[in-house]
Amino acid sequence: MAAGSDVAVSSLSCANCSKPANLQCPKCMELKLPREGSAFCTQECFKASWSSHKSVHLKPKPSSQGTGMTGEQISDSLNEGWLYCLKKGQARTPKLPYYDWTGTLRPYPISSKRIVPANIDRPDWADDGIPKVEPNSDLQHVVEIKTPAQIERMRETCRISREVLDAAARVIRPGLTTDEIDKVVHEATIAAGGYPSPLNYNIFPKSCCTSVNEVICHGIPDARKLEDGDIVNVDVSVYYKGVHGDLNETYFVGNVDEESRRLVQCTYECLEKAISIVKPGVRFREIGEVINCHASMSGLSVVKSYCGHGIGELFHCAPNILHYGRNKAVGVMKAGQTFTIEPMINAGVWRDRMWPDGWTAVTADGKHSAQFEHTLLVTETGVEVLTARLPASPDVFPWLHS
Repeated sequence: MAAGSDVAVSSLSCANCSKPANLQCPKCMELKLPREGSAFCTQECFKASWSSHKSVHLKPKPSSQGTGMTGEQISDSLNEGWLYCLKKGQARTPKLPYYDWTGTLRPYPISSKRIVPANIDRPDWADDGIPKVEPNSDLQHVVEIKTPAQIERMRETCRISREVLDAAARVIRPGLTTDEIDKVVHEATIAAGGYPSPLNYNIFPKSCCTSVNEVICHGIPDARKLEDGDIVNVDVSVYYKGVHGDLNETYFVGNVDEESRRLVQCTYECLEKAISIVKPGVRFREIGEVINCHASMSGLSVVKSYCGHGIGELFHCAPNILHYGRNKAVGVMKAGQTFTIEPMINAGVWRDRMWPDGWTAVTADGKHSAQFEHTLLVTETGVEVLTARLPASPDVFPWLHS
């Protein structure tokens, strides 16, 4: 492709070298994109910047969004969605679509923060977004042995967390927005008397995380509609009776290709195999060896930037549960400990990138990623999966029948 040579673009700077520009990308002209960022001083500059500039052309189209908005209206609404988090303290930027996206997914508008009734107990970040006790707690360095009373509260909270996630799983279908998933999670949590732990945690704007396709974790629910063939992870955490429960699953949206099906099933198996070795005396670092072995045998890779964690009265604390092989996680499992295992497995390379919102972690090559998570209790003889599937949990994983 060559930049249009017959269109004068006055008073603009070259997107590549910032010199005065008098050429414009013909594809940008066809899509009626803003002239800023699509102007070039020479054909050479245009060609040199093509690998990054072409991402400008991948903005969502009205036909795929199903809103009936014009391209200009979509651009404006996208900017508004990012500015929402900017106003709430996050590093979102209105400079869409000039970020070097790794895949086809893009951010969509984010709705207003959902309300939690005043009668519901809430963690210390609920009002201003800043955790107070957690960062400075001794439990960031020492793995807590829970008391029987704490364990009983954990069981209750984790059961509620499971029921909330199951409510979300039941509604997933093509055409549903991830913001609508967030609404289901929020309302189910409130109905149970709990507080959605992610809400306003370090200014996170939603009540759960929804991570679609190339998003590894911490995707922000927004106005994008799920499409046939997507995979979506829903990560639910509930605060109830002073403790947190945490779990997530990755779901198929409509008809999913075989590669994505294998990825999701392998990730499920990675978690199950890791859980199977949990018992007193096992080193935490062995979890990563088990996960890495199973993933690599399937030609998949394990994300290294994010880990499982201790949980209880604190949302995140010791121990760190690393999911990759040859890790240096410290410590040995003891009865009474509670923590999460939550492997993130990629179809391509293990490396990740961060969107400018400061939350959305995506695969570096744009290929799909899947994740599963449970909250676990180490018992005297083995392990209790506190967030285990219930008899009433929706039947969404075909391999459970084999």
